[in-house]
Amino acid sequence: MCGICGLVQFPGCPPISLDMLEKMSELIVHRGPDDSGIYVSNDNSVGLCNRRLSIIDPTDSGRQPFSNEDKTIWVVYNGETYNYADLRGKLIDKGHVFSSHTDTEILVHLYEEYGVDCVKHMRGMFAFAIWDEGNRRLFIARDRLGVKPLYYAKTNDSFLFASEIKCLLCHPQLKKTVHDEALYHYLTFLTTPAPQTLFENIFKLPAGHRAVINADGYINLEQYWDVFSNDNANNFDSNDDQSVRVLEALRESVKLRMVSDVPFGALLSGGMDSSTNVALMHSQMDRPVQTFSIGYKGTNVSEFNEVEYARQVAKHFGSNHHEIIIDRNHLIKFLPDLVYYQDEPIADPVCVPLYYVCKLAKDAGTSVLQVGEGADELFGGYLHWKSVLRLRQGPWQVFTALPSWLKRMVLKSTSSMLDDLRLEYLRRGVVNEELFWGGAIAFGEIAKRKILSDGYLQRIGDLSSHDIVQRYRRMFDSSCPDPDYLKWMSYMDLQMRLPELLLMRVDKMSMATSVEARVPYLDHEFVELSMSIPQSLKVPGLRSKHLLKLAVQDLIPDHILHRPKQGFRVPVSQWFTESLGLIAEQKLRKFCERTDYFRWDNISKLIYSSNELVWYLLNFVLWYELWIEDVPKDKVIEIP
Repeated sequence: MCGICGLVQFPGCPPISLDMLEKMSELIVHRGPDDSGIYVSNDNSVGLCNRRLSIIDPTDSGRQPFSNEDKTIWVVYNGETYNYADLRGKLIDKGHVFSSHTDTEILVHLYEEYGVDCVKHMRGMFAFAIWDEGNRRLFIARDRLGVKPLYYAKTNDSFLFASEIKCLLCHPQLKKTVHDEALYHYLTFLTTPAPQTLFENIFKLPAGHRAVINADGYINLEQYWDVFSNDNANNFDSNDDQSVRVLEALRESVKLRMVSDVPFGALLSGGMDSSTNVALMHSQMDRPVQTFSIGYKGTNVSEFNEVEYARQVAKHFGSNHHEIIIDRNHLIKFLPDLVYYQDEPIADPVCVPLYYVCKLAKDAGTSVLQVGEGADELFGGYLHWKSVLRLRQGPWQVFTALPSWLKRMVLKSTSSMLDDLRLEYLRRGVVNEELFWGGAIAFGEIAKRKILSDGYLQRIGDLSSHDIVQRYRRMFDSSCPDPDYLKWMSYMDLQMRLPELLLMRVDKMSMATSVEARVPYLDHEFVELSMSIPQSLKVPGLRSKHLLKLAVQDLIPDHILHRPKQGFRVPVSQWFTESLGLIAEQKLRKFCERTDYFRWDNISKLIYSSNELVWYLLNFVLWYELWIEDVPKDKVIEIP
């Protein structure tokens, strides 16, 4: 696992700046503290940088950038290719010569053999860049599920890419400006939809996409994978048959992610998903699993703690267990670093405990962790998903069938009596929009326009975040062979919430501590299998995660398997009653006074009514101060 960055200067432009390359590399040293490398082409038009976190072949022979035998193809790579040993053998049989045992070197020879289709042979998580000297082109790609990020920008004289946005901001031609449209969508989705970022003219490569950039800067961006791309016909009719396939595939995925030349372990919340990870690792190891958990202390936080369940699972499997307990002071202390490492807001407070538990693992000598993201999205594990499915089966169909005039009358007469969520659902029904927009929705369309300033609303016009949902709905309708609504919900989150919110919180916080996080539930073959299974078998009778529970019922203790879902949550509301609330109020009020984004009269009402919504706004304000206004990081937060 590494951090990468680089640039290509266009013909007739000045040579690359080695000083700027080195500065870009230094900014992501946390992603790769073990080694570094820079390649500069003979004509000084191309520069590639790597910061290395040594996981596979930690010797000097694994140093990047890597080249082929005649030095015409160069690669910098961030990720893990879990089937690299198999690919290596096949490439050797085809006559390719290797100088190391690292999975990075696989890439140059895969590219020689298959060109841009090399990504279709890789099983893993990755973001990489290949410079092809013979064809004078740069090839970049992001893994199918978007576990690893890759950002890019184009200036008058160059094309730049990097694992983190802060590297791109080194270029003097890139101005730090807010992308107004991206902000509007952020307020709904808690993140920005790819390829947008909150920075104007800086983009992120979408999951499952690749791009070829020629020497003149022309960008050919294309999608190379969709979860329904392959023919994954599901001919198994019974729950028992499906559960056996699911368990076998998950066991293989966990095993692949145990390949490492450095110590590895697992994050353990005490829930079903992380406990299953530990169980499958335990069954394939001859030594105790290293497990890591986090809990909270303070007033009224007991409902957020799962540490006791984690201890029970750790004891059951005899793991070498570690835990850390944090409070609101840990959150406040970390806020400036949180904004710095994220580059653009990921408005999920889970980022805070993720950072501290990953740091706990690193301090204990563990550099690789397996995490449980993806299971709920694939198997219908969220309680609010059940509510959406139930709503769609009854009241939604009745309401949307009403005449338009009657629906508008219902909306007008009931709007003052409904909370924001119910009002948003009603509004969607009135205008015939999609019911499900994703698993993490903050502000609805009506709520957003209440808090946004007149000037900002004039700038964005009639923009709607439903535009993003419609884009993915069209993709789903054209690609899913056997659609049902649960598949749509999973598909929407695979496109948006998972790659740009949940996986980015894991990537940014783990890499901030120089830890690599691996996601067995999001192995692309496991995802393809899971998405081929119909709703009627996954959640019969709307029983959450029924099929996955059936698959793993003999692996983990019954009281863990069947306990009510608690989720990985943070007591933000409780901590807002203390100094965090004062910080948020002061920051938001002053921000509204000096900028033209929000209306303080309506924002102020949220301070005492919805701490979670205020948290999302605070994240944006702190980001704006650090990255747009250039407030020094140590001045972003001042304790009242």
